[in-house]
Amino acid sequence: MLALMLVAATTSWLCPLVTAQPLCRTRTLRTGKVFPVKEKIQGDRLYFSSGKTHLIKHPCNKNLALYLGRQIFLTKDNFESSLIPFSIPSSMQVGTPEVTSAHFAGSVLLLVVNQKVYVYDYEANFWTASTGIEHPVSHVSGDNCCYSGNSFCMDISNSVFAYLHGDQISQASIYFSDSRGYRFQKYTQERRAELVGTLGGIFSFHSLSQVGLLLVDQQMAMFSYSDHPLNRSFGLPFDYDRTLDILMAPGQKGILIFWFQKNLLVSRNSGQLVESVQVREGQRILYNSILKANITIHSVAANENELAVLTRENNLYYGSLGIQSSSLIKFADQNIWSQEAVLMFTDVGMLEILTPLPDMIFPAFDFQKCLLNIQALLMDPQLQAGICKVELLQGEFENKMYTIDMNSQLELTALMIPRPGTLPVPLVMVSNPHSLGLQAVIYEEGYTYNGDTKHRLNISLKQQHHWGRADPNFTSSIKRPTISTITLDIANKEISCVDLKPLTALISVGCDLEKKIVIQNELSACHHGVLDPVALQDNYSYIIEREAYDPNFQGQQAEEDLEVYYPYEKLGCPLLAYYDTPWKPVVELWREGKFQEVVEAEYVLLEMNGLFTYTYSLTAGTAGCSAQPQNWTTITEMAGDTVSFSWDRENYMSCHDPDYHEPLRWPDVPYQILGGPTENKVVFDQRNGIYIFFISIVDPSYSYCHLETTFSVYVYGAFPLSIFPPEITIVLLTVTTLLSVWLAYMIPQLLHMEQDLEVSGFWARLYQRCRSSCACLWGRC
Repeated sequence: MLALMLVAATTSWLCPLVTAQPLCRTRTLRTGKVFPVKEKIQGDRLYFSSGKTHLIKHPCNKNLALYLGRQIFLTKDNFESSLIPFSIPSSMQVGTPEVTSAHFAGSVLLLVVNQKVYVYDYEANFWTASTGIEHPVSHVSGDNCCYSGNSFCMDISNSVFAYLHGDQISQASIYFSDSRGYRFQKYTQERRAELVGTLGGIFSFHSLSQVGLLLVDQQMAMFSYSDHPLNRSFGLPFDYDRTLDILMAPGQKGILIFWFQKNLLVSRNSGQLVESVQVREGQRILYNSILKANITIHSVAANENELAVLTRENNLYYGSLGIQSSSLIKFADQNIWSQEAVLMFTDVGMLEILTPLPDMIFPAFDFQKCLLNIQALLMDPQLQAGICKVELLQGEFENKMYTIDMNSQLELTALMIPRPGTLPVPLVMVSNPHSLGLQAVIYEEGYTYNGDTKHRLNISLKQQHHWGRADPNFTSSIKRPTISTITLDIANKEISCVDLKPLTALISVGCDLEKKIVIQNELSACHHGVLDPVALQDNYSYIIEREAYDPNFQGQQAEEDLEVYYPYEKLGCPLLAYYDTPWKPVVELWREGKFQEVVEAEYVLLEMNGLFTYTYSLTAGTAGCSAQPQNWTTITEMAGDTVSFSWDRENYMSCHDPDYHEPLRWPDVPYQILGGPTENKVVFDQRNGIYIFFISIVDPSYSYCHLETTFSVYVYGAFPLSIFPPEITIVLLTVTTLLSVWLAYMIPQLLHMEQDLEVSGFWARLYQRCRSSCACLWGRC
């Protein structure tokens, strides 16, 4: 009887093992091995120094990954073929080929080998050493933005930091590159000399528009940030009794994962708050932290929304990186761990355990893959994963990038269909609330064919400054372009909602590249017949007198006349302006070929050929300036040898700004800023001709873009200037007038006297003739 009971007990204990479904399906990738060959590895074989195994996947190219372990492998097909261990050419002369850090920066791979940074262009199979780094470094860090064709996104991928882990933070040599690691320069940050502790890392938190320094002191760590408003305080401290590996989840959502063999921490807000990861069984919390679970972590993998952990105890844990607290559940124990094994997400809900397998004959390693379908595993009722309460969550903004310029607003919509009888709560969150504010409204929008209720969510986004609900000490500087990620998820979402991904979009609060300014040209010189458009197109040129221009833009006369060829294809027919009437252009804002508004912001003009035969109707005093206004002379002096046309929103300071404290020493100088609160205009000298103006919007509160263009004006109506000075002309005119009056008086007088003399002579001569005639007659008589 006892024997039967033992047999029954043994059977009941063995049955679950026999009938239990395996966690994953194993397959081995072996390619290119038909005939045995002795192929040598070219260069120095690289190896990872930490003794752990890591896998770095390129977030934008899903087939590109780097395996770090006792051997290093670079794959371009997601380890679907046998690979020779990764090596660096002997010509690089790296010495000890020990890799301490690696990072994909766009289309290149950065490796820290023997405390130096090397760049490998895997597309061109080209190696080079980074320049500009003068001190030993141990780590590189950066991020990748996968929205192709966007210049702002490219800047994210190009930004890389290099540093030596463990340096004293106040004296650490930190280097920054904006060229994907090819060239570095020293990075400086205000107040860094005041910080205490060692350097645990430096990261570009693009989703928060901050650079974060991880300070480690007395087994505690916290983040220090670079810009207002977070630069006045620190993130909340957390335990750091061992060196933590830090994994930045892809997607610019500010998710950081900190781990070592005995603990696992997560931050969802770029290190401002770091929390322990809980272990759950259904709705019940088994452990408040991994530290209490008494496990040894071997490998950690994460994608945009999921987290997986492989332990040395042959345990696999899985969880979601939702917008609320993170937790893990444990799958059934199976023999899945090995020293070289590493976790890798291949898609949403698809996880692989990757293990390189050496070959006794071939130098190339094969790869064993164990594929796990997370959604299928969660169907096990023993896991108590629950049923997802949402059937559909979709929005047209998913995985897209938008731009919000100043004074602009963005409207997004999403659709949610819950399971019948449930009422899930959608949550909308922005990663950078200091820059981007939101307002959301949800309402019912009819029913599906199955009778399920459809819920529509409308989300309004604009700069936090313009909502008027945040304290100025909370908002970031409006002059600085920023970015933020918006995420739409479900509150307390069940872990079984694997396929129900959060909806995310990247919002650039910065320059809208579709914007441009256009000068209104309804009154052109060609339209009124002043200029001939045919002649303007036929290599038309004109002469600028040397007295009227200065090639150095200093208002000094040139040494010779200047011949200018008119670029009709670029400028078209010039505007028409009368010289004796104060004038200013009408500036229009256009976006995507559509008129938006007439620009009322402040802007400046400069004649591109150096003409200085114009001034302004207002002076610094009459414009109401409280400080000495800027002008082109001061801006050119500040710019030095750079381009002359360098007055823009970056260096403009309004003389009406109370924070601008330049004393008003010369109130009578011309005020050279048009638009804005003044009625300033251009006043032309007495000169006819073509002026080609460069115009730049300098108001820093109008747009993040450098709105600039060129246009031409033809000034008419001016009489030619007198050859003589006006004083001499007035004297000559006065003398001429007086002489004319005198002559008008004297000539009649003289004529009258001359006539009297002529009459008297006539009668005298007549009398003499008569006497002579009479005498003759009398003599004959």
